[in-house]
Amino acid sequence: MKVLIIGANGQIGKHTVRMLGLSTEHEVRAMIRTEEQRSTMEELGADEIVIGNLEEDFSHAFSDVDAVIFTAGSGAHTGKDKTESIDKDGAIKSVQEAEKANVSRFVLISSIRADKPESGPEQIQHYLRAKGAADEALQNSSLTYTVLRPGSLSNDPGKGTITAKISLDDLNSNIPREDVANVAVNALTIEETFNSTIELLTGDTAIGEALKTFK
Repeated sequence: MKVLIIGANGQIGKHTVRMLGLSTEHEVRAMIRTEEQRSTMEELGADEIVIGNLEEDFSHAFSDVDAVIFTAGSGAHTGKDKTESIDKDGAIKSVQEAEKANVSRFVLISSIRADKPESGPEQIQHYLRAKGAADEALQNSSLTYTVLRPGSLSNDPGKGTITAKISLDDLNSNIPREDVANVAVNALTIEETFNSTIELLTGDTAIGEALKTFK
């Protein structure tokens, strides 16, 4: 499976590229914004590298792609305009381009509370609304999708174990970014995750098992 990673130079994106680069069943196409990021992708094991900007035309990135993992995000230090253009509009355009290119699989990394932004802190409600709009666009598309909604992200080493449910009661716990990337990679081929939206926190269940039994 040829997998396009959008947001490959981000924190979750780098973990995703590295994990897919170690796989013998997938080819990795890493989408980055600048040539300066190329050497990092090569070191992580990307098979192909493409330059693309979510705020411009990036349709060329989808040529001959079987699957997309969208890991891009505007980051915590940008304004509402970037949240709109990256987290919402960029994700929605990615869904639309994937449909045009007849991509069969799309995994979107979203955020817990994206379906209920008013339940989050006021300062991030605009971010949650943007994520929720992107989720809805994918859920209503023709693509075989998985929406992943992790809790607060940490840079702790991945445990390889998580808690995964359609809806979680504890929305305040966290999860390592490395585990989120691991979930995205595993979800590509675990049929139980197809056309599903899954909330994620750190936990004690092996990722593969959790993704097969989350319902």
